[in-house]
Amino acid sequence: MLIPVKDFSVAKLRLAPALSPQQRAELAQAMAERVVRAARELPVAVVCDDTAVASWARGQGALVLWAPERGLNHAVQDGVGRLAALGVVHVTVAHSDLPHAEDLTWVGDWPGLTLVPDRREEGTTVIGVPTDCGFVFSYGPGSFGRHLAEARRLGVATRVERSSALSWDVDLPGDLNTLTPEPQP
Repeated sequence: MLIPVKDFSVAKLRLAPALSPQQRAELAQAMAERVVRAARELPVAVVCDDTAVASWARGQGALVLWAPERGLNHAVQDGVGRLAALGVVHVTVAHSDLPHAEDLTWVGDWPGLTLVPDRREEGTTVIGVPTDCGFVFSYGPGSFGRHLAEARRLGVATRVERSSALSWDVDLPGDLNTLTPEPQP
């Protein structure tokens, strides 16, 4: 499992009209923790370029893959390559802003490519990818279509899975309406 995590203190800037910087940082960290928990028994690697995130990731038991100033696409590409060099043959890449993530273990059950689109079918929240297929990541607006095109270009067996738990990411203030507090132990 590979989770790209941005510096919590500057994460979710598009939520600034609705949340203070501290609230955004707390939300970003809480969602990232949920995604790590959703990995369950899978080994987790966090690709990041922030020392506080690296410390947090180590505290979660994750391998830290340092990718300074690479941007999301390059950081994920580098992370998948580094995991491949460690002998990993299939990687699930999950964004850290999935507040309803519950189980990510099934994504790696398919030997080909798995794409989980966001609820608008514009972005891609989770990708399962064989590390040797040459897949090029292309996150950003319209990424779901680009990722489908990349799968076709490569000729890799591909499945698209629509998951209510994994399709809801938090990007805009309106996305906050579906968040509910986590039950306290």
